[in-house]
Amino acid sequence: MSFRRFLFVFRFLLISFLSNAQQASSILKEGWQWRQAGTNNWLSATVPGSIHTDLLAHNIIPDPFFSTNESTLRWIDTVGWEYRNEFLIDAVNFSRKKIDLVFDGLDTYADVYLNDRLLLKADNMFRQWKVNIKPHLNRNNNTLLIRFHPAKKVTDSLAVQALPLYLPDNNRVYVRKAQYQFGWDWGPTFISCGVWKKVWIDAYDEQSETDSLQEIKDDLYVKKKNNITLVQQPDKDGISFFFEKDGKPIYIKGANWIPADAFPARPTRDDYRKLLQMARDANMNMLRVWGGGIYEDDAFYDLCDEMGIMVWQDLMFAGGMYPGDENFFSNVKEEIKYQVKRLRHHPCIVLWCGNNEIDEAWHNWGWQKQYNLHGNDSIKIWHDYTKLFKDSLPQWIAEVDPGKPYIPSSPLHGWGHKESFREGDSHYWGLWWGLEDWEQFHTKTGRFVSEYGMQAMPGREQIESFTNPSERQLQSAAIISHQKANQGFQKLNHYLQRYFIDSARLQRLSLYDYSYLSQCLQYYVLSNSIAVHRSKEPFNMGTLLWQLNDCWPVCSWSILNYDKKPKAGWYAVKEAYRDDIKPFADPVAPKQRVLNKPSFTYKIIDDHSFEMQSDVDAEFVFVNAGKGNEYFSDNYFSLKAGKPKRLSIGKQQIKTTWFKKIRAMSLYDVLKSEKADFP
Repeated sequence: MSFRRFLFVFRFLLISFLSNAQQASSILKEGWQWRQAGTNNWLSATVPGSIHTDLLAHNIIPDPFFSTNESTLRWIDTVGWEYRNEFLIDAVNFSRKKIDLVFDGLDTYADVYLNDRLLLKADNMFRQWKVNIKPHLNRNNNTLLIRFHPAKKVTDSLAVQALPLYLPDNNRVYVRKAQYQFGWDWGPTFISCGVWKKVWIDAYDEQSETDSLQEIKDDLYVKKKNNITLVQQPDKDGISFFFEKDGKPIYIKGANWIPADAFPARPTRDDYRKLLQMARDANMNMLRVWGGGIYEDDAFYDLCDEMGIMVWQDLMFAGGMYPGDENFFSNVKEEIKYQVKRLRHHPCIVLWCGNNEIDEAWHNWGWQKQYNLHGNDSIKIWHDYTKLFKDSLPQWIAEVDPGKPYIPSSPLHGWGHKESFREGDSHYWGLWWGLEDWEQFHTKTGRFVSEYGMQAMPGREQIESFTNPSERQLQSAAIISHQKANQGFQKLNHYLQRYFIDSARLQRLSLYDYSYLSQCLQYYVLSNSIAVHRSKEPFNMGTLLWQLNDCWPVCSWSILNYDKKPKAGWYAVKEAYRDDIKPFADPVAPKQRVLNKPSFTYKIIDDHSFEMQSDVDAEFVFVNAGKGNEYFSDNYFSLKAGKPKRLSIGKQQIKTTWFKKIRAMSLYDVLKSEKADFP
């Protein structure tokens, strides 16, 4: 059965079930209100949502992404917030034998009351919470109240209770909550809270809607297998790591996926479709859902099924050592059982992975010395790690999804060890963090490279979306606050000087020219890195660049801006991942190339395409037509003198007024011209 046929059958069965159900459900979507704890001012709320987006909707706070606003909004995460909903229940539903109140997602520490009676105390963002409300329900007016406690204060309190033992490297490890919300090297710190998924009432006599829906999923799960397996076998080179379908090896071309927004309830199905279509259009066949984010929305997996994109699914643990107490393990077990059962029927999911980089971190990042973890403390922390990721998680997953591959951690070895090039998957951050050249991949390409990348600034429109005109300078506080990587601009400058420009000229670049040149760098490095990876097949059987997308406008490794428009790197990947060619590495650095001033001409070919030519050879030609939602079919390309290049811009019809707005620049304008002209 094909992906599309599978999806059709699932939707048909779901519609049939809903139309014939002997139970009734109602979603509590309207009528929500919120307030700060200790105040009396109730305001309208959006559910699903978050406190930050509700505050923004009422103009109580400025855009959290704009300028340096992130740093001024930290207070939101230090106080309590309350949500309420007053609802009625009709006579038919009230007469049912059982009535459940179901929360598909509460973020995170929440006390839930119905008609002044405490129903539950939630402590896991990734669990579904279901409670019988029949004994507490009124026929007419019912008041649902949710009190959210600040996660930062709770985790800090738990960390204090654990002293003198300290768990590296952030107190966020104590909470089952999206770890990126506490800040990452590409993301802001908005810890937030709220009702981030659907709330609904499930009234029934015999079988709940939750159980009925799961039965449909289970039936499809039994019938539909993707026949994709992970092969890890000793061989003459070390230990293999590759996927095969029906016994035939698949070369993996893809990227790492992070949450689509800093506020995870905000992306719509259309947002997911646009992002995943960009991945598909870049010739990707796999995305790795990174472990510091969220188990994604159903729409994500539905669309991956539909588009034929395989999913490497991390469990939500990243970059820290997690507690080993009974309560934590019990909480995680319920999380895993729920999430794996929710997702296992999706044929797109081909791998469960326990965590992101924790094994590597413990053995290579110096935590034992930094946090004085020696002797029994060190033994306990590693024992708890082993118990969770090597013993418990694979067992819990096997109970509900037997046969699906599982690995405890990604990568298998740290990038500074020779074993990482011969065994398992590798995160090669010698490029970027180690300031090594992309050429190192000739001798340091692993069996499956599941992380590597190069930063680039966002595009001009994206920069202008989060800055005032006076802030559009490289050293402004607004720009610096949107670069989260440690020594990020210093590292970017290192690579720009290595491959593109001398230090004196680099210091004179405008912000926009710096943005353009950083994107040229990302194009150049990714294009060559992928070419080397693919040249190593079958020794190397996969390349997943870091990263596809951003969760806010920022200077990062993403090949898409937060507004979903492509950076230069996306065009490089689209070409390098083509099935019909094997790319080749270009050994000549751009700073060594002969550049002449080009003159461009343009000619309309038909309603949707045009041609452009240059009178001399031109490098990294960037074409722009002003603000808009569309993007060119190619960009940051090379032009041979006198040879036309055909371009289109989405489905947009080319009109004379629009055509006159087209502007182009090339590498000459930044490296040789006395006055650059960023279009």
